[in-house]
Amino acid sequence: MTDLAVDVLGLMKSYGETAAVDGIDLQVQRGECFALLGPNGAGKTTAIEILEGYRARDAGEALVLGHDPGRPTRTWRSRIGIVLQTATDNAELSVSEVVSHFAHYYPNPRTPESVIEAVGLSEKRKTRTRNLSGGQRRRLDVALGIIGRPELLFLDEPTTGFDPEARRDFWDLIRQLRTDGTTILLTTHYLEEAEQLADRVAVIAGGRIVAEGTPSSLGGREDADAVVSWWTPDGTQTRRTAEPTRLVSELAAEYGGEIPELTVRRPSLEDVYLSLVGRPAGTASDADAVGEL
Repeated sequence: MTDLAVDVLGLMKSYGETAAVDGIDLQVQRGECFALLGPNGAGKTTAIEILEGYRARDAGEALVLGHDPGRPTRTWRSRIGIVLQTATDNAELSVSEVVSHFAHYYPNPRTPESVIEAVGLSEKRKTRTRNLSGGQRRRLDVALGIIGRPELLFLDEPTTGFDPEARRDFWDLIRQLRTDGTTILLTTHYLEEAEQLADRVAVIAGGRIVAEGTPSSLGGREDADAVVSWWTPDGTQTRRTAEPTRLVSELAAEYGGEIPELTVRRPSLEDVYLSLVGRPAGTASDADAVGEL
């Protein structure tokens, strides 16, 4: 068995003269959490839908769990889980009824009780879906995505609309799934989410992968100069340096220990991301957007 959950080479998909996906190469290791980032219209959703077996590709090679997603089978579909941006309604069914119903779709499902507990909905098992909060609905979506014991879980914008506390609770759930051996392919607008969850990230822009690496190394982030700033009577001073510790030591000696309004900053993941997709720092980021990617 290959160590790759996803293996893509030269993936292409066009609509008329517009290349939505323009020659993507992508590999996702089994057991890792991989985040695909990009602005609206960059080709993320198209690429993911091809890998999920819901959209035909024009060219290129793709294997998902060793199988061509362009020829999906029932057995192959039972090995993947999908959590879409828009959930199935089932408004009048209780949490327990919805999960139990979906369990019948799979040859070897988890028990509904264990899944409900895993996503933190034990106290809501008898609650109708329409009475759940947004965060609880998203947990139910994940329950439906993992009931079949998927080897690979696709998560499309899983925490859109969450408040900060609900988002962090959800991150704990995703970490546990990864610890249990589930491979996760995540798309998100929230760069902090990618940094918290992903082992590796790729940035797609204009239908192409423009950078790939760990969150800390993407786009040369780990080797970038630090920016050191401090206050003086003449105003704030700023210096870019590859040796911030040395500079801070020199300033500490100069100021007798305490450096007024000292800050030391390296490029954030958002800084790197915006530079890769061609947006200047300080513009509205995709973390503020909701929609098709």
